[in-house]
Amino acid sequence: MFQRVLVANRGEIALRVIRACRDLGIETAVVYSEADRGAPYLALADRAICIGPPPSADSYLNIPRIIAAAEIAGADAIHPGFGFLSENSRFAHIVRESGFEFIGPSEQSMEAVGNKDKAKAIAKKAKVPTVPGSDGLLGSVEEAIRFARQVGFPVLIKAAAGGGGRGMRVARDEGELAKGFEDAKREAEAAFKDGSVFLEKYLDQPRHVEVQLLGDKHGNVVHLFERDCSLQRRHQKLVEESPSPHLPDKVRREMCDAAVRLAKAAEYYNAGTCEFLLDKDNNFYFIEVNARIQVEHPVTELVTGIDLIRQQIRVAAGEKLGFSQRDIVHRGSAIECRINAEDPAKDFRPSAGLITKWQVPGGPGVRVDTHVVPGYRVPSNYDSMVAKLLVFQPTRAEAIATMRRALREFVVEGIQTTIPLHQQIFNTQAFVEGKVDTTFIERTFLHPKGK
Repeated sequence: MFQRVLVANRGEIALRVIRACRDLGIETAVVYSEADRGAPYLALADRAICIGPPPSADSYLNIPRIIAAAEIAGADAIHPGFGFLSENSRFAHIVRESGFEFIGPSEQSMEAVGNKDKAKAIAKKAKVPTVPGSDGLLGSVEEAIRFARQVGFPVLIKAAAGGGGRGMRVARDEGELAKGFEDAKREAEAAFKDGSVFLEKYLDQPRHVEVQLLGDKHGNVVHLFERDCSLQRRHQKLVEESPSPHLPDKVRREMCDAAVRLAKAAEYYNAGTCEFLLDKDNNFYFIEVNARIQVEHPVTELVTGIDLIRQQIRVAAGEKLGFSQRDIVHRGSAIECRINAEDPAKDFRPSAGLITKWQVPGGPGVRVDTHVVPGYRVPSNYDSMVAKLLVFQPTRAEAIATMRRALREFVVEGIQTTIPLHQQIFNTQAFVEGKVDTTFIERTFLHPKGK
């Protein structure tokens, strides 16, 4: 087992990794930018090392500085968390070439599944259903239009690299396709240094369901069931839950088995997710692999009782999984709300600043993952998420009731948050009945009919 792990991230996930390491008896060092200087969670690590000014490019995305911090700290492994460099295969390669273990998949697997076009080819070989799409990357608008004419509009333009909704555009006619193609390429180039794009048939009002995977370096791969991530705004997830509502058991089994097949075909180990879209008839289609731990991983932890961060560390250290597929049992219902420092009433404008009051909910069935404390100043340089509010109960109806109570108890002053929007969501009949899709937020709250 490792002696000291460097946490190459910030905020809630940095704190989550620090705590998991401490549970395993591992020392930690954590990096921070000048914008995060004085953040309370830094004191919980054995050492905190400043790696640069606030801009991510000069700190959390600066590979040489992170490697130097690992050397200074005397670490023997680096955990990238999520976001930043977590899916950067070059970073994983440099980490290992520098004599440290990367707590994540191999760089070969990351390269294989990190590019959506290559991942789709692997999926097809593993007999995993895929959304009808262009045969490879598209080099011009003319190629894109020819494909769209074949499959019919609408189509989805997707960046081959990265995720988080960047480099994605829906085109419903040739005019939108011509404009969206160039916009997607520019956005992908700026975000991922890779402007490659491809096209897929756009599924109307689909559900977004992902399967949590975990594999070791000895060829063992298991799934930890699914999470429904359909409640999104501009491809950014707002609410996640497990199990997925109204998902037939047969479809669940087939989808989870397909995810495992794909992971094995890619020789994947450590934590990752296989993402699917489901149409109105519960046909599922592979869309991408996230080669890292997900923001919403606590949902799976609650319904399986398995600590995914600890498992990541153990797998990276060379240990075999301590359980097989038949040992993993799904129980109860878990739901997560992402609490972001944004103002939903003003087109989700970021709301950085000083938090003057911070009162988190508690009680049976409530979990809050956060690095925030009263008096914390939310920086304007990074992702706006300030907390993950989770509930766990025997049934979905009970989980919804607990979430309503927890949202009422959650008090934040000094900044705007997405709490009021979540309160609205959990009081809609469609959500209560589990009848939502990836367009629900846009249709119901942002662009309702008649407004």
